[in-house]
Amino acid sequence: MSNEVVPSRRRRLRDLINRKNGLVVPGAYDGVSARLVEQAGFPVVYMTGYGVSASRLGLPDLGFAGLGEMADHARNMVSAISVPLICDADTGYGNALNVRRTVALYEAAGVAGLHLEDQQLPKRCGHLAGKVVVSAEEFAGKIRAAVDARTDPDFVIIARTDAIAVNGLDDALRRSEAAVKAGADMLFVEAPTTVEQIEQVARTFDTPLLFNYAPGGRSPLLPFARLRELGYAVILLPVDTLFVGVRAIQTFLRELQEGDAVLPLADRYIPFKEFNELIGVTEQMNLSQKYSE
Repeated sequence: MSNEVVPSRRRRLRDLINRKNGLVVPGAYDGVSARLVEQAGFPVVYMTGYGVSASRLGLPDLGFAGLGEMADHARNMVSAISVPLICDADTGYGNALNVRRTVALYEAAGVAGLHLEDQQLPKRCGHLAGKVVVSAEEFAGKIRAAVDARTDPDFVIIARTDAIAVNGLDDALRRSEAAVKAGADMLFVEAPTTVEQIEQVARTFDTPLLFNYAPGGRSPLLPFARLRELGYAVILLPVDTLFVGVRAIQTFLRELQEGDAVLPLADRYIPFKEFNELIGVTEQMNLSQKYSE
């Protein structure tokens, strides 16, 4: 990847965020799902920590995937696509000094932006019960550390607070205000539980906002059009591709077990040729031929 490619992706992401047009950003959990998101025409892809932990480790989003695994996964996903990638960076994997290293590794991986949350370790999915948050001062310090650590000013720092579930909306708003003062480019107020809370977040901030459109989660899922009216910059669909894919595999395997035959299920398959095109077989074979002449 050339030195010019990654900065242009970051500038593209920043431009899209600043428009505040409710950009839909589907989540992906590996290189193939990331390519599918791009192929469908979405201009930004999201790397879900929940999905990476589930697909890579077969474990829940409870802090099992560490910085090394996440940065490696991000690097592979960046290489698989040509559009900006936003990544889940959990808590930054430690204190403010760890946050600096997290930003350095994600930036080196070619990521366009990341979000950092204010949970204590071990963290958990934002829509699960039992979360614990660090102090507002520690959170603000971690955001300052992230801003200081980036070498590309277009690298997007997203501040996520999980404080609604712990201390209530007012504290989440105060933490978000402190994050903006610390230099955050976007705010991610996780898991509002009512329409009124979603609207209040939108009224409170001029900073670009991300809405986490989590299926089965704690937040009311308003129509995209309403979120755009409220001024949300990004509508994140973090785990939809994972859930849809798992359901399709479950159905296929159940019907295979019940029918004891695969030929009747042929309509469930992507054609071999089409899948090969998706993962770049033709491109790689052409390169191979070039170097063998």
